[in-house]
Amino acid sequence: MAAVTAVIGPNGAGKSTLLHLLSGALAPDRGWVGLDGRPLGEWPRTELARRRAVLPQASDLSFPFRGIEVVLMGRAAHAGVSDRDRDAAVAFAALRATDALHLAERVYPTLSGGERQRVQLARVLAQIWPDDGGADEPRFLLLDEPTSALDLLHQHLVMSVARDLADHGVGVLAVLHDPNLAAMYADRIVVLDNGCVVADGAVEAVLTEATIGRVFGLAVTVGRHPTRGTPTVLPI
Repeated sequence: MAAVTAVIGPNGAGKSTLLHLLSGALAPDRGWVGLDGRPLGEWPRTELARRRAVLPQASDLSFPFRGIEVVLMGRAAHAGVSDRDRDAAVAFAALRATDALHLAERVYPTLSGGERQRVQLARVLAQIWPDDGGADEPRFLLLDEPTSALDLLHQHLVMSVARDLADHGVGVLAVLHDPNLAAMYADRIVVLDNGCVVADGAVEAVLTEATIGRVFGLAVTVGRHPTRGTPTVLPI
């Protein structure tokens, strides 16, 4: 079992920059970022891609690919260790997991923003889907505002997928705007402000009225979810 770590903070706090550093898209000014004790730059690209996938805030794609073809792009890193039938099975399973199976034959540019987001999530799931008979190595999923374009149902579906992945050994880091989503699905929350970590720890310890009020500049009260018992942040 791994963990879901949520990163929250106001606009411009450095959340996406942190994710870009962890993914290797940006190089740190000091220190280094690694996976399993090995700097990211020393990993072969395909090997790293099979272990770590990144869902950006937006994915520009204007070519008339079908949904299934977009998801199969996530299998490129498995060339030579997988086959066409396995790739197709994984792609359809990933679409099913994100409630996007009905989008398999749809032309990607014609999809709504939320539908595109679910297809792209299926793509990154397919990327780190373990190979049949392969070593069950630790895998990681980095999500940059994965719920921003989604309706209420699919916000929770995406976070449920993240929760299930973590329960099956995939480390998940998700940049989120909604502290209540973070509270319901994350094991740990990191609060950023002005590029600095303001709070980091278990949900109960981090989501306090004082911390949220200071970082977001909004007076809140923290109650309890009526069925889950998790903290619920409400403006006063």
